[in-house]
Amino acid sequence: MKEGFVSDLDVLTETKRMCLAIPMQIKTIDRFQCVCEAKGIEREVSLFLLQGEELAPGDFVLIHVGYAIQKISKSEAAESWELFDEILAANA
Repeated sequence: MKEGFVSDLDVLTETKRMCLAIPMQIKTIDRFQCVCEAKGIEREVSLFLLQGEELAPGDFVLIHVGYAIQKISKSEAAESWELFDEILAANA
């Protein structure tokens, strides 16, 4: 099934779908690429979608499928991780 299409089973079971963005801190920037870190994990991330945003190492961004989609504050990133940690602990 193609991404974004709803199957008959989804309609029957009322499956809810959503996207998830992970807060990460920018470590290095090279043009429209950067390396971000969260919880000791580093990833290469595209900054292409944030071309008009002033970004620097140390800034926090939301990452979705390898793209930075929004700049956020340090406190917003910490709040998000607190919620993710609660969810993970509840499912452990």
